Amino acid sequence: MATTTLAVVDNILKEVYEPSIRDQLQSDVKTLKRLESTSEGVTSEVGGKYVVFPIRTRRNHGLGARAENTPLPVARSQKYASARVQLAYNYGSAELTGQTMELADKNFQAFASALQQELEGLRQNLTKDMNRQTYGTAAGVIGTAASGTNTTFVLADADAQYFELGMILDIYDLSTTSLHTGGPFEVTTIASSGGNTTVTISPGTSVAIAVGDTAHRWGSKDLETIGFKAICDNTGTLYNIDPTVEPLWKAVVNDNSGTPRALSESMMIKLADDIRKNGGRTTVIWTTPGVRRAYFNLLVQQRRFTNTKDFEGGFTGLAFSAGDGGDIPVMDDWDCQPNRMYYINEKELKIYREGDWSFMNRDGSNWQRKITSEGSFDAYTTMYYKYCQLGTHRRNSQGRLADITEA
Repeated sequence: MATTTLAVVDNILKEVYEPSIRDQLQSDVKTLKRLESTSEGVTSEVGGKYVVFPIRTRRNHGLGARAENTPLPVARSQKYASARVQLAYNYGSAELTGQTMELADKNFQAFASALQQELEGLRQNLTKDMNRQTYGTAAGVIGTAASGTNTTFVLADADAQYFELGMILDIYDLSTTSLHTGGPFEVTTIASSGGNTTVTISPGTSVAIAVGDTAHRWGSKDLETIGFKAICDNTGTLYNIDPTVEPLWKAVVNDNSGTPRALSESMMIKLADDIRKNGGRTTVIWTTPGVRRAYFNLLVQQRRFTNTKDFEGGFTGLAFSAGDGGDIPVMDDWDCQPNRMYYINEKELKIYREGDWSFMNRDGSNWQRKITSEGSFDAYTTMYYKYCQLGTHRRNSQGRLADITEA
């Protein structure tokens, strides 16, 4: 007598799903959330090509002491420079077939609507990528090759943090500053061994990756938002102001020429003091989990209280006292580059944007029929967009402590 088993009836059984998707991706956006909630704020007053604000770079030095009956000081004037903040334009797209859109909501066994899941996932991905951009420069470098071949991009483990499977990349040649042909390239594998990470790309037969070549999101080079790496620097033109012309337009930087060194509390206090000397005040220190652990170890060695502390806005972190009357939160973010601390004065930062993430529906619909050179399809695409930029009114009130050994 034959027995009816699950294998026999497998084709007629319905799948039963658990109530939620088990996300395997790291999606923290701590820095961006805090900037939006505790900085000078978010403004939508961004009409025109640029947001322009003046900065004062010189005092009026028409002053001085004089002897009796001698000529008085000659009149001078303040000096100003004009900062121009240009918005960056970020986008995210999704595509669903007509069949999916028609049937997804009608399947009562489905654990989530395919439409809702895709859009919520896309919005989360966009927010996570904006958090990454908060730590970078407009160049949008995902990674820099220590070596490579036609199909691999090799770099140190610590420098591979932004690569993800399925990411679509452009790769630029350092020696010629030109785009490698054959792309865009898709990340197909990421493997770590012996302190190095090998990123395999496809297609790769026409590429010759060499030391110093850089990877960027497809089409995004020099178009991303400006982040801490550019703001917290003492070189490079920022918002159209050149620090070689206006020396006050420099952040406070303490590095060790690329050689890691042990973190010390006096080193941390010195940077905070140098920022105060410029008239600024650090409100938060952003770093990596490894550098946060190094700071934690300092506190333990000195038998200091090491519990995390609650700060404004519901954020928690280790407390750092620079001796100026208030604790500064030391907070970690996975998107921060390794071996550094960013000393941020949030009161002198502002997020300029025309609005939050929105559907591109200028022609009246959130979804557009897919039509290509191959023909029209029973498929529909949608596009999120956000025009925004991170600006600082006082670059010299920001700082960077670099080349710190991670714990």
